[in-house]
Amino acid sequence: MTRLRLLVMAGWLLGPALGLAGEPGQEIFQKKCAACHTVGGGNLVGPDLKGITQKRERAWLSRWIREPDKMLAEGDAVALKRLQEFNNVPMPNLALTETEVAAVIAFLDNASGHALLAPSAAPEKISVPTPEDIALGRNLFQGTTRFTNNGPACISCHHVTNDAVIGGGILARELTTVFSRMGGDGVRAILGGPPFPVMQAAYKGMPFTDTEIRALVGFLQQADKEHAYQQPRDYGWGLFVAGGGGALMLLGLYGVLGRRRKKRSVNQDLYDRQDESE
Repeated sequence: MTRLRLLVMAGWLLGPALGLAGEPGQEIFQKKCAACHTVGGGNLVGPDLKGITQKRERAWLSRWIREPDKMLAEGDAVALKRLQEFNNVPMPNLALTETEVAAVIAFLDNASGHALLAPSAAPEKISVPTPEDIALGRNLFQGTTRFTNNGPACISCHHVTNDAVIGGGILARELTTVFSRMGGDGVRAILGGPPFPVMQAAYKGMPFTDTEIRALVGFLQQADKEHAYQQPRDYGWGLFVAGGGGALMLLGLYGVLGRRRKKRSVNQDLYDRQDESE
């Protein structure tokens, strides 16, 4: 069980005792925010949010939760500083309504006086990925092995520099050094509860299993560790030669099939018959 799961479970267990059970804001937080944040449990992908409602003005906090992408684009000083502090991983726009944002802030206000992780609870040590884990993660990433719940292969949107991987999509962030940027807990958190709207839509109803998360994290850790020594294959000349060879084969086939084709126009045959009849 990962550190994130301990945080989430502790939050649900302690929630009723803290008078937080059933709060709309708590449900939204667990679904949208808990992959990257805790309240009193320490930093994950993003900062610990305990006491955040006392540290930031309500208007600023409300807008930051609602449209962080716009605030970063505008160059908000606080937002840019926090971005730099947390490995330049931007907070995604979660498409929350003003009512949902207000509910989350109310939840944070009530929960900030309590730690959602019991002080005595120690996170379980994550086992070192085995070669089998890494191989499975590589196959899952590039789609040679299907996910249990039929989610799309990671390579559809992401690229990672690795000798064993052909290449990847450019629709989402490059993941070669994601393990260094976010750490194991961060990567596990994202895979266990995707906070990004596009990723949520792609894997809606098709979550990763624990085995798949462990394998993907292992592969990304290995790719990060060895990326400086990787020499990705150049398929350019190979594709050119293969395409040229295929074109020559088709031309030869058309030449054989076309031997019996008419070599004169139909009109010429008609004229010849008319001449003979006269």
